[in-house]
Amino acid sequence: MDFNTFIKQLDDLKKQDLGGLEAQFKLPPELRLAYNQQKIASKNPKKAAVLALFYPSESTNEVLLLLTQRASYKGTHSSQISFPGGKVEKNDNSLAQTAIRETFEEVGIRKNEIRIIREMTPVYIPPSNFLATPYMGFTLARPSFKTNHEVAEIIEVNLKELLSEKNITTVAMTTSYMNKTKVPAFSIQNKIIWGATAMMLSEIKDLLKMVI
Repeated sequence: MDFNTFIKQLDDLKKQDLGGLEAQFKLPPELRLAYNQQKIASKNPKKAAVLALFYPSESTNEVLLLLTQRASYKGTHSSQISFPGGKVEKNDNSLAQTAIRETFEEVGIRKNEIRIIREMTPVYIPPSNFLATPYMGFTLARPSFKTNHEVAEIIEVNLKELLSEKNITTVAMTTSYMNKTKVPAFSIQNKIIWGATAMMLSEIKDLLKMVI
């Protein structure tokens, strides 16, 4: 899709009802299915926010979506594909501000470049006990990325790749908390995107398909 056309669809994107859990649960790990709202509340999860950032390709003006691959570390989400984002800090005035601040810290995009489109449905992440709220946003030009130590790689996903049903798959994952467990996922650019990020992308995908 041409980025100018995408911008023209923003008002419609803001008006559409969200798919919520129904959209997210098209791609949930089995572990997540064990948690209803009451059980999540009992865990008193930590709050976090992430940014699904859209921007134009420099060469073709097609719509791109930013993902990152986390650096390898001794932790729950080592080397996983994610949106830029992180936990709420005491000086953050809102979850949207958390998402924007974390995006600057991780990939160097300044807050005055980012325009928020809308808040999406929060996703509970059992292994780390976070409740992460995604925000859709955009910049009018491709950002100049400057990554910090948390980011191993920038991944630029063409909107066509996100919307294609051919990129939905099931893979066996081994992590610090599960062994050869089958999970639904996106397979894009030889990257496996699963877990909370896949659930967020599933809702974003459904929303975009309503207006595109």
